[in-house]
Amino acid sequence: MQLPDDYAERVYAGVLGKIIGVYLGRPFEGWTYERILKELGEITYYVNDRVEGKPPLVATDDDIIGTLTFIRALVDYRSKIPLPEHLRETWLNYIIENKSILWWGGLGNSTEHTAYINLKNGILPPESGSINLNGRLLAEQIGSQIFIDAWAMVCPGDPEQAADLAGRAASVSHGGEAVYGAQVIAAMESAAFTEKNIDRIIDTAVSLIPADSEIYRLVEDVRNIKEKEPDWHRGFLQMRKTYNYRTYGGNCHIIPNHGLILLALLYGKGDFNESMKIVNTAGWDTDCNSGNLGCLLGIRDGLSTFDHGNDWRGPLADRIFMSTADGGRAISDAVTEAVQIVNIGRSMRNLEPLLYKEGARFNFEFPGSIKGFSGEEPTTVIENVKGNSLLGARSLKISVAGSGRVSTPTFILPDETDMGEYELLASPTLYSGQLLKTNIFSSGEAKARLFISVYGDNDELLPLYGKYVDLKGKKNTVIEWTVPDTLGQPIARVGLDIQSPEGTVYLDYLTWSGDPVITLGRPKPKAAGTNVPSVMWRKAWVEAVDLWDIYWQEAYSLVQNSGRGLLMQGTRQWHNYEVETVITPWHMQAGGIAARVQGLRRYYVLQLIQGNRVQLVKALDGDMVLGTSDFKWEYNCRYHLKLSVLGNKIKAWVDGKLAFDVTDNNRPLMDGGVAYVIEDGHLTSEAIKVTTIQNN
Repeated sequence: MQLPDDYAERVYAGVLGKIIGVYLGRPFEGWTYERILKELGEITYYVNDRVEGKPPLVATDDDIIGTLTFIRALVDYRSKIPLPEHLRETWLNYIIENKSILWWGGLGNSTEHTAYINLKNGILPPESGSINLNGRLLAEQIGSQIFIDAWAMVCPGDPEQAADLAGRAASVSHGGEAVYGAQVIAAMESAAFTEKNIDRIIDTAVSLIPADSEIYRLVEDVRNIKEKEPDWHRGFLQMRKTYNYRTYGGNCHIIPNHGLILLALLYGKGDFNESMKIVNTAGWDTDCNSGNLGCLLGIRDGLSTFDHGNDWRGPLADRIFMSTADGGRAISDAVTEAVQIVNIGRSMRNLEPLLYKEGARFNFEFPGSIKGFSGEEPTTVIENVKGNSLLGARSLKISVAGSGRVSTPTFILPDETDMGEYELLASPTLYSGQLLKTNIFSSGEAKARLFISVYGDNDELLPLYGKYVDLKGKKNTVIEWTVPDTLGQPIARVGLDIQSPEGTVYLDYLTWSGDPVITLGRPKPKAAGTNVPSVMWRKAWVEAVDLWDIYWQEAYSLVQNSGRGLLMQGTRQWHNYEVETVITPWHMQAGGIAARVQGLRRYYVLQLIQGNRVQLVKALDGDMVLGTSDFKWEYNCRYHLKLSVLGNKIKAWVDGKLAFDVTDNNRPLMDGGVAYVIEDGHLTSEAIKVTTIQNN
């Protein structure tokens, strides 16, 4: 089926609807209808500042992370239909056990945790989530539908395909009615790309599931309630008599919550504000339900969904946290994630990807998008506007009171270190040695310079500036700046420092390129008398080891009690580089360094292994040994390891001697960060160095 002309914008609106719904319902998730009315009243806007603890509005959440991560099975395997083994590998690659994406409630208690254990034990979907293996109650909880929206958005106007993909994805962790519910949500969202009538959207979706299923009957019952009862409150109470948590047990059953999505869709009549009020005020799994419904309505009406009533978009600034084993994707935004979904949809139709403004990271081409940018002074105001762009159609208007700074996060900010239930695991997106580039328009007197904010002693943020460039009378001014050495400290923000007596400049785009030149170790305090250096340098590593001892003399003291663990940093924007370090094995089955790390199960690793050997291994759908050599090594001795990745050519050295020189012609890994790797044991290291190399 041909893609709609406004496909990209509708996907962006769907992603916005998803995150708005999740952030709106998250602070009172699990509350009852009665408690919500008593303590908060009807939910008409964000209430995070009105509940105990005042949680942050933008936070890590399983609904968002799972939705935008599991769809990567289609990217990683370049497949239009994911095979069971693709879905299994995707879960095991991006999920860090007991830390990321899922609710880790234990075997037989958490549906997703149970499925994860099944996958680890080699059980493939759909058996991994089946009623036969896990029991009906566990298999029919809500998680199947909360992760499903992206599968619909790659199938615009094709509900049958959306239902098929959703069924495959849901069956990783769920079975029975939970799969049918996921298929209905996905089919409705897919249909909403080409159909606005709500009844026809529902009709199309339910026609794709068995007529004797409970979900099918639930849809009929909710429609009958809406037909006879005009007031949504009374309609909900009537529905709750049959569909409730007493009848449908477990931690969070799909049936009552699916019914509530349908009820809010019907009573809300397509109005976003009214629908969000109903689905959240009624209670139960509020963030999940309003996230699914918000996505559906965003797709249906595009960005106009959010034009009336409350300012839903402003407080979010597009921001999304993606806490997975791929740490370079953690600091993200609705535009970035929407474009990735769009390009999956395009690739499924053999179309070239969209590269707005030649792929610039911050391009502002979607109406209203600000991609995390904000003014650092109250008098500095930003707005997405038409025009003033060399390569596109829109730009970011920046109004300053003579001078001001605007910036966007590139890493965890000081007030984002505690996210509550779902930990934020992240690597910075920007590093020393990379080339920053921006284009600015100014019609009058102005000058600007690029800057970064870097963590320093005691975790304070310190600015580093490039040189001012005169913008006077220049329609387009390109500014470039190579990011200076930050001495191993993570970069938290990037932006522009502006001086403009006339008060207005326009940011066309901001982006960066190239591989880093960095040494990552324990930063030394700069200030005299400072005894405790920053700890944020540790948070820049995505930790998937059993223990990273903070008291050891060397910066990295890593322990993995069983199996293989990784300590990872970097992004999928790294391509051709050398990584080197000195390790001391204290007790281990194997250990070393990895390059082009794309998660827990995709990388190249140079490692010392038991039996006095050194090995070069490619981890991709299991381990593929690229080379093995004899090498006598001992515990408590130091060994210098270096790994070079240039195109599909992989070279490795041990103590300065070339050990391996191979060409990988079988699905080579072409990008990714670095990692320490430790298997069944303990190693230490002082620092790891990354240096860019040129592809001649």
